[in-house]
Amino acid sequence: MYIINGSLENYFPIMIFLAIAIGLSIIIVAIPYFLAASKPDEEKISAYECGFEPFGDARSEFDVRFYLVAILFIIFDLEIIFLFPWSITLGKIGMVGFWSMMVFLIILTIGFIYEWKKGALEWE
Repeated sequence: MYIINGSLENYFPIMIFLAIAIGLSIIIVAIPYFLAASKPDEEKISAYECGFEPFGDARSEFDVRFYLVAILFIIFDLEIIFLFPWSITLGKIGMVGFWSMMVFLIILTIGFIYEWKKGALEWE
């Protein structure tokens, strides 16, 4: 029984920390609710879209190129992220690591050229 009580004593500071964090979070969220003035008018409750008045149906179709550009950005951004750890550890991984990254970059470049030739990066 002593081992259980002894190990639970180690968690006591963490429990105090969690109780203080939860209590402070509740207080920080509750104070503006009680103190802030709430006077909604037509301007405050209207939808805000980049400074323009809302128009049209929210379910209207829009160009698929928005999705295409976003997906291409995410793909290339995630692939470029691999370059940073590779450059940091280049001295440790040697020539095998260097050439494997060169193969990766060649494939990346071929994909970029393919997208360029297909017109995926053109915006009309």
